[in-house]
Parts: sequence; structure tokens; C-alpha cells
Amino acid sequence: DEPLAALDLKLRQRLLVELDEIHDEVGITFLYVTHDQTEAMAISDRIGVMNRGRVAQIGAPAEIYESPVDSFVAAFIGDTNFLEGRVIERLGDEYSLVAIEAMGEIRVYNDREISPGDEIHLSLRPEKLSIQTSAPAATDEARNAIEGTVEDVIYLGALTRYWVRTGERRLAVERQHSRFLLDEKPPTWGDKVWVRWRADDGYLLRDFAPEHAEMLSLPAETE
Repeated sequence: DEPLAALDLKLRQRLLVELDEIHDEVGITFLYVTHDQTEAMAISDRIGVMNRGRVAQIGAPAEIYESPVDSFVAAFIGDTNFLEGRVIERLGDEYSLVAIEAMGEIRVYNDREISPGDEIHLSLRPEKLSIQTSAPAATDEARNAIEGTVEDVIYLGALTRYWVRTGERRLAVERQHSRFLLDEKPPTWGDKVWVRWRADDGYLLRDFAPEHAEMLSLPAETE
């Protein structure tokens, strides 16, 4: 249980590689208990996510991360944005048009059966989103585009995390960069930006827990 919890980050990362190599060599099942989601995905062939003593989902790391069954698994296994909306119409067999309050209309991929009038909850990972300061072409329907304002910028070395306010919501966006000082001027605090993503980058959740409702909007301002 938590065998690497007391170690510093670099030593943990090195031992994770060694544990994975030992697992491959001996060919037996390891039961590894951890609250560190990165550790779990790094060394596992299959992951079981527990919620209040019950198994919420079992699957390969990519399946758990990319296709969480509900809001608990989506939020537990990694950072995500939640959007709530109502289906306006189906656009063929694969996509639907959804209205998001105070944000406008977006396209979603039909991960499950939905019909016009249904309320849906969508999980959007920060790294699936892109951010730009120029308005997207009006004819580009391949990607969703939401206008917003940059409220916070956190430089993390390999990437920069942006918090973008869009109406009553705030979206987390992660932007990878290989040549930060040579790239075009990145967005900064107060900039007007557009957050974009492909329709199939979001995932329709089958269940949304009440405790995650606070993640759908900004907290009320205190006087």
C-alpha cells in the first residue's frame, strides 16, 4: 500500500520503471495500491477505480482515462473540465448539436445513445483543448470554438496551463510547447482568446455525481 509515497519525485519515477521491468520479467500479477493516478497508469495493465467501497470502473489505463463511466472516475483519474448542456438535434449517426448555457452551441460525438431534449454532461481533458488569440474561420466547423478571457497562466516547463473564463464557467487548458521563447507570443492575463477542440475530444458521461456540480460553474462572488 503506497510503497513509494515517502520518496522524492525523481526516485519514485526511477523505481516505477524498475517495478515495471520486474513485473515483465517474473510474469506474475502485482496488486499495487496507490492514490497517485500517474503511478497507476504508468505501471498498470488494468486499473480498478474504487468509490465508497465499490468498484466504479475496471479497464486498461487508456480506457479509464479516455472513456470514464461517470464524473467520479473522470475527475479522480486526471484533471478535467465538465460541461452541462441539452441536446438540440442529432447531426447524422455520429454527432449531435448541444446547447451549453452562456457558452453557445457545440458539437459532441455520440459516445452513447442520446436524443433531442436530453440533458448531457461532457468531460473535456485540458490537454485536448487548444487556445488561440485569433478568431477562428467562420467556415471551420470541424472544431468547437468558445470565446473567453484568460484569468490565470501557470508555466510548468513542458507546458503552460491556462484558466479561461467563458461566461459563468472557467476552463482549464494545457498548451504544450517545445520552444517557448521562440514561439509566437503566447496568450497572457486578460487576453481575449478562443478555446477550441474537436467534437470527438469530449466524452459523454453516463452518470454525473451531485458533488461535482460545483465544477460546472464559478463560485458565487463574496461581497
